[in-house]
Amino acid sequence: MLRKHVAPFAALIALGALALSACGVDGSAQPAPQAQPVDQRVQQESAGSDPAGVSFLAGTARSNKADPNTGDLAPKSAPREVKDKWVQLRATSAGALNPVVVNGAGMTLYRFDKDTANPSESTCDGECAQTWPPVTIAKGGKVFIAGIAKRDVGFVKRADGRTQLTVGGWPVYLFSKDVKPGDTLGQGVGGTWFGVTPNGQKAGTPVATTTPPAPAGPAVPPATSATLFSGKNFDDFSGTNFATGVTGPGCQDVRGDFLSIAPGGSVKLWSEPGCTGKSAVITDDVRDVTALGFPTGPKSLFFG
Repeated sequence: MLRKHVAPFAALIALGALALSACGVDGSAQPAPQAQPVDQRVQQESAGSDPAGVSFLAGTARSNKADPNTGDLAPKSAPREVKDKWVQLRATSAGALNPVVVNGAGMTLYRFDKDTANPSESTCDGECAQTWPPVTIAKGGKVFIAGIAKRDVGFVKRADGRTQLTVGGWPVYLFSKDVKPGDTLGQGVGGTWFGVTPNGQKAGTPVATTTPPAPAGPAVPPATSATLFSGKNFDDFSGTNFATGVTGPGCQDVRGDFLSIAPGGSVKLWSEPGCTGKSAVITDDVRDVTALGFPTGPKSLFFG
């Protein structure tokens, strides 16, 4: 019985070998498959993904009790890994620029026209980076945001391997000739350097009077807490200004006058204690609540 099946089985093997040979898989050495070129845009976008462990926190470095000897406040002589532990991005005004983004030391941040935002790419290296130090973050670092949407903050890998922050896709830099908070000496240098706005535009340039409506996004979830600042523009450091936290749920009274707020979600502001009087719902950070009709700030907040 076994012999009756041997021949047909051998024939099947032969046919299979012919088929494999026709497909170029006959057991003999074949040319190695050619590597397909990787799309440059995909490479750059992948490089711009969040570094592992970087965390975003609403509010300022001070309101989050960041170590004042590290990050943006570290001494110039501090090692790079100490300086890159945290970065603060705060929307405010500086000189004639309003709004513009500054760091935790109050220094103006800039964008460079020769860079690109989509995909994000930095072209300022070598001597350029000495004059315009890139704003960088270490793996596991923290980014404090006040007046800037998290969706507008990103990262790009630099040629030297460091991770640089982006705003609206644009890599951001300091200017070495700015020496104190509020300086904007880098504005317009070479016709290519400009302060950066909270959404990545050029600060101080004319804005179109009409803009297309933003596409509808997912509903903003209710906030569970909010940070309130006694100064406008999330100022919790100059003069007697300070910040305080308020936590829900429900109606929570506010004691004092607070002129800017970082809610971390949607929250309802009320002009009087007990969630009475005039109200307004906010879903993003507000640099100046007086513009919403609260001349001395909200007196109560409703969470939920």
